[in-house]
Amino acid sequence: MELQNLIEPTLVGMGYELVATERVGRGLLRVYIDKPDGIGVEDCVKVSNQLTRLFMVENVDYSRLEVSSPGLDRPLVKEADFVRFAGEAATIKLRMPTEAGRKKFVGKLAGVTDGVLHLETETGAEAIPLADIDSARLVPNI
Repeated sequence: MELQNLIEPTLVGMGYELVATERVGRGLLRVYIDKPDGIGVEDCVKVSNQLTRLFMVENVDYSRLEVSSPGLDRPLVKEADFVRFAGEAATIKLRMPTEAGRKKFVGKLAGVTDGVLHLETETGAEAIPLADIDSARLVPNI
């Protein structure tokens, strides 16, 4: 079973959103969580304890588990993320360069239509297929 499909129902049942998971070297498994009123240390502890039990039952191979909030530069992973944060600034990196040779864009999220992200950049509007995005993160307002 895919890790996200295993974790997500558990987190939803606890009132949290699964933002992303990543496996890092030496067996480290990172899980990023969120909820509408924000994440505190006690939320991370609660989720960590629940996931530890779940992983034991499901025989998930990992050495260390790290649960945290997505931070100010939150990763945008699902289509719903791009919709939810419309109007916010983001950095978008593509898997392959465009015909013009660009691979990185910074701009204001302007919505998603039929699997295409609309991004307002300093040089004008860009239409980027979600399938072409390698990574996307919010740009913190500091």
